Parts: sequence; structure tokens; C-alpha cells
Amino acid sequence: MKILLIGKNGQVGFELQRSLACLGEIIATDRNSLDLTDNKAIEAVITEVKPDIIVNAAAYTAVDKAESERELAYQINATAPAVMAKQAVSLGIPLIHYSTDYVFNGQGSKAWLESDETDPVNYYGKTKLAGENVIRESGCDYLIFRTSWVYDRRGKNFLNTMLRLAEDRDELSVINDQIGAPTLSWHIADATAQVIAQSLVSEQFWIKNKGIYHLAGGGETSWYGFAEAIFLEKASRGVPTSKLNAILTSEYPTPAKRPANSRLSNEKLMQHFNIQLPHWKQSLTLALSV
Repeated sequence: MKILLIGKNGQVGFELQRSLACLGEIIATDRNSLDLTDNKAIEAVITEVKPDIIVNAAAYTAVDKAESERELAYQINATAPAVMAKQAVSLGIPLIHYSTDYVFNGQGSKAWLESDETDPVNYYGKTKLAGENVIRESGCDYLIFRTSWVYDRRGKNFLNTMLRLAEDRDELSVINDQIGAPTLSWHIADATAQVIAQSLVSEQFWIKNKGIYHLAGGGETSWYGFAEAIFLEKASRGVPTSKLNAILTSEYPTPAKRPANSRLSNEKLMQHFNIQLPHWKQSLTLALSV
């Protein structure tokens, strides 16, 4: 099959180049080869490639900047996916897209289900929800994977920020009242490849499985708990780390409000595809072992 991968240099996109390689020919784009602010360019690339499936791993993810760069965030997170979905309908092909726990308001303490009411608390979340909606309303066959707290050993993310700061500071203060599950990008990519592989051997796949799925690491923790686990792993390898102090969200104001409860239930993913991501601590150990 021919796979058009959009956003090849992001955390998930980079890993998708590896995980999707066994499924067919990958044509991968980045911001240099495809400008997602140019709707006609998106249409032209899809028309030229004529893929069997589109995997959109591109996103505007600067949560705080989205509050001021609203037009750009909306274009990349909502308008561009709408163009992709329209082209998917035209070609009769499916679209895979990634979303976020930030489509929820973060209230309560239960893991969010795909059927729960959405209510974003920041503009980034609103753009991601808009992206979900335009894909659903387009009429194309689609899978939308909502994930949370994505990290990798490359790029800008919480893991790498903690490792960098530990080299420069004796003490760090980390928020302890936002709860979610760190999710390793490798596992998001591998799960995506497994699902696509399943679609190739089932004639009724898109009829039975089209929809939104939560795809996050197992277990739960706070940002403080995540940082603590990172430092414990590094200390076990003889690497010096910083002292950690737990603080409340109210003690660390940011331009964009964050949801307090980012727990995502993966039950639907397991029921439909028999896929379950490892516990976040296992994933962290794996990430730090390379």
C-alpha cells in the first residue's frame, strides 16, 4: 500500500516512519515539503501522491502560544485536517489523525471515555476538538487517536526538559495536582501500525471500527510523579539529579489553563483492536535505556 505520512519530524511522525515501513511505501512530508497553512498545497500533494491511506501526525502543539497565535493554531489543527478529510472522501481512502486529552475540561477523577462530553479549557484544546469534528463530519473513513502527555528521547517534551534542567539546577518545582498518563511516542506509532495492519485483512474493518479511540500509556501519575520516576531511573544509573519540590497548578500560572484530570480510558482500544499500551513506568524505563 502507499501511505502518505504528514508531519514526519514530530515526535509521533518520526516514529511512524519506522513502524509503518513494513506496511508499504511511505511518502512522508514535513513543514519544508508541505506548508499546512496552504490549503491548495495540501490538496495538490494528496492528489499527486494518490495514497491508499493518509496518516496525519502534524499538529500545532505549543499550548501556551496557541492563546495568542490563534489563527495559525486553528489552521494547522482544524482547517488543514478538514482539507485532508475532503481529499480522503474524494479518493475513497481512510484518514488517521491524532488528538488530545485537552478536548476535555479536566474535571473529576475518572478516566475519560470517548463518549464523554468534550469541553476544552484552552484554545489549543478547542482547535484539536474542531479538527476532530471536521473529520467526523466529512464522511470519510477515519480513526482519531486521542493521546496524552506524549514524550520521546528527541524533541521538546517533559522528559527532555527534566533531564536538561537537572544538569543546571539543584532544585526543581513540578506540578503535583494534574493527573494523566505519560505516553511514549514509539508505542503510539506501533499501535497505529498494528491497527492499519488489521484494516488490511478485514473487509468490514471501517464499517465496524471507524471512530475515536483513546491511546495513552497505562496507569496514572502527576507531572511531579513523572519527574520523580525520571530522576529515580537516572539515579539508578549513577547520574546525579536535582531535588524535586511538589507544587500546585495555582503556584505556576501559564497563559493557557491546563486540565487537572487528563486520565484516558483505553478500554475501547482494547475491545476493538486487542491493543494495550504498557504501564507508563515500563515505557519510561525503555525510553531511558537507549
